[in-house]
Amino acid sequence: MPLLSGLFGNYSEVPVQELQQQYGTFLMPEETIQMGFKLVRDSFIFTDERLILIDHQGVTGKKTRIASIDLSSIYEVTMETAGTGLDDSEITIHYITSPYFKANNLQTATYKFEFGKKFNVKPVYIAFLTLATENRKRLNG
Repeated sequence: MPLLSGLFGNYSEVPVQELQQQYGTFLMPEETIQMGFKLVRDSFIFTDERLILIDHQGVTGKKTRIASIDLSSIYEVTMETAGTGLDDSEITIHYITSPYFKANNLQTATYKFEFGKKFNVKPVYIAFLTLATENRKRLNG
């Protein structure tokens, strides 16, 4: 069943030890993995510093694109729970891409995660929401 949910664009949780083995070389010194999720080939990992997005490209998946979203840049999060039928759960984060968070010409972006109907997205949402609320207070204080 995990393969089928992966084919439909749904992430499933992966043990931290497995993520450490596979992606530990991409961590900064002293950075630790908190939790992570995997699609068929793609993954995203929460560390204590950032969100790491791993996109395996091409037919073999050997070409890899790694992107990071600094946790301190996330300022808003929305959640959509699964309904009846084929609906999936979604979490969308909004984050600042400008190098200076208090700049006059602030640039932002969004990123959407889709989870399977049976996955409980509420803990992930609460984690993002807590982070976003703390960041807004810090940025506006």
